[in-house]
Amino acid sequence: MSTKIKNIIFDLGGVVLDIDESIVYKELEKMGISTTELAHSKEFIDLMSKFDTGIYTAPTFRKKTKALLGQEKMTDQKFDSLWNAMLLDIPRERIAALEQIRKHYKIFLMSNSNEIHYDLYVRDLQLRFGYHEFDELFNKSYFSFAEHLEKPDPRFFELILDHEHLLPEETLFIDDTAVNIKVAQSLGIRTYHIGRDELVRNLFENGILKDGVVG
Repeated sequence: MSTKIKNIIFDLGGVVLDIDESIVYKELEKMGISTTELAHSKEFIDLMSKFDTGIYTAPTFRKKTKALLGQEKMTDQKFDSLWNAMLLDIPRERIAALEQIRKHYKIFLMSNSNEIHYDLYVRDLQLRFGYHEFDELFNKSYFSFAEHLEKPDPRFFELILDHEHLLPEETLFIDDTAVNIKVAQSLGIRTYHIGRDELVRNLFENGILKDGVVG
C-alpha cells in the first residue's frame, strides 16, 4: 500500500501559470536576431542561469543581454516588456483549485524564475486575486533567484524537504519538465509529469487527488 500524499509541490510556469516562450523568440526574430543561435548560445544560457539564481541583478542582466543582442539602446521598459511577453495568465479557476487543494494538503511553489518575471507575477496576483504574495496562496513559495538554486539541482529539492520537514514519500511534485521529474524521483519524491495540454484542476476532485494520479 502506497504512503498517503500529505504535501504537494507545484511548478509555476506551465503548471500554475500559462506561458509561451515562442512569443519572445518571434519578437526577437522581427528585430533580426537569430533565435536558433541564441537558444544554443552558451553565453546566453549562462546569463539566464545566473539571473535565475540571483547571481545577476536585473540591471546587470539587462545590460549584458542587451549587449549580447546588439540592442544596447533598448530602454529598460521595452526590455522588460519583451522579456515578460512569454507570461500569459494564471486562470481564475486555477487559483480557485489551489484554494480548494490547500484545504486538504500542504502546498508549495517551486519555480525557476527571476526578478523581472517575479515582479509581474506578484502584481498580477495582487490586482486580480487579492493575494499580496505567493506565500498567502501557498504554504510557502520557493523561487530560484531567492534561493540561489535552480531545478534540476537536487539541492533545491532537498532545501524544501529540509526547511518544511517533508518526507519524500508523502510529497508529490507536479512539473512539466522531464529532467526535473527524474531528479525528484531520485530523491524518493512522488511525481506527476503534467502534459502541455493538461489542467491541474483535472487531477483533483473537490481539492483531493483523484485515484490513479499517484502510483
